[in-house]
Amino acid sequence: MRVDIEAIKRRFKIIGNNAALLRAVEVAYQVASTDLAVLVTGESGSGKEFFPQIVHQYGIRKHGRYVAVNCAAIPEGTLDSELFGHIKGSFTGALENREGYFEVANRGTIFLDEIGELPLTTQARLLRILETGEFYRVGSSTPIQTDIRIVAATNVNLETAIREGKFREDLYYRLSTVPIRIPPLRERGDDVLLLFRWFAGECAEKYNMPPIRLQDARAEAILLGYNWPGNVRELKNMAERISVIETEREITAEILQRYIPQTTERHLPALYRSDETRMPDHERELLYGLVRDLRGDVDELRQVVFNLMQQQESAAVHAVPNEHANPLRSLAELSGQREDRALIKPPIISPIHEEIPVQEVHNETVEEVPRSIADMEEEMIRHALQKHNGHRKQAAEELGISLRTLYRKLQEYDIQ
Repeated sequence: MRVDIEAIKRRFKIIGNNAALLRAVEVAYQVASTDLAVLVTGESGSGKEFFPQIVHQYGIRKHGRYVAVNCAAIPEGTLDSELFGHIKGSFTGALENREGYFEVANRGTIFLDEIGELPLTTQARLLRILETGEFYRVGSSTPIQTDIRIVAATNVNLETAIREGKFREDLYYRLSTVPIRIPPLRERGDDVLLLFRWFAGECAEKYNMPPIRLQDARAEAILLGYNWPGNVRELKNMAERISVIETEREITAEILQRYIPQTTERHLPALYRSDETRMPDHERELLYGLVRDLRGDVDELRQVVFNLMQQQESAAVHAVPNEHANPLRSLAELSGQREDRALIKPPIISPIHEEIPVQEVHNETVEEVPRSIADMEEEMIRHALQKHNGHRKQAAEELGISLRTLYRKLQEYDIQ
């Protein structure tokens, strides 16, 4: 059966057309009709909370309870009591029996957000529920059966937590039967612009004011070039802040610059690494290509200089002393090149063997070879844009980078 992704997006107010985001929506819908455990991963603020709701609302438990628990917000001392309940007198302050979330959500779905923050003792209890559907209230020796579906989410790299002894490996494999990864905002390209307009419209409706809008492509490039460490949550806060503070409804690039945190470093995309993500493969390959080209130019220059010095020594040893001889012409003949086509013009040769410093070799081509990577990158971008008559999408495809990265580069190198 074909999945109506757009209908699901409208129902849960998911904004964006990024391929990875659409795939996450599709997987959540497809797994909803089963009882498999689901693990949603993604950075904080990326929108993980929508996907457990999709799993519940389109699943066989949609008429049961849906309970969302933020594991990081509950103190460790009361966490087991909150999740599994307790009996009267089990600890100081336990004045009566109390049901935990796993009892309340029986025959429904429980969403355990920030599952990576659970202590190891609680992880062992959770593993027992996944394996047998059985748990104990705190202070009780009577097992309780529960029929529940568990959907977990985390912004922590659980594989790293396993290596550090902070998360149980067996629990990880139980929870991640179906993994769903939510892409961070910086990987979603033009979704940034769609989300900005959406949040601006929501704010305008909420406070009964005209919506703000971006003035031109320069303003769009600023939003697309920012790294968004706070993801969708940060973008929403910024859109609301600008809507309320600014009197102008048309937002220019200069206005936006005042709201972009100045402490955030701007990196070449090929060099940038966040704490939780790897460098994109296509950007890494672009950097490697630039380095290989630069290395080849340097090697070629080194070989030319070496050949020149060898020819120079040979000419000095074998040349017949002649006050009318032209050292430049003799060297050109030895090298098999015409003087007017020589790649490098050698200095006048002294009969005394002296080391000639490399900087004495005067040649404009040699001076231009060790260009910076930034210069080469800018040249490649300009060439690609010229080749495709300014069509940015085609230029980005030829360069092997995302459209968002190209926008950032246009701003960085001030390419109009």
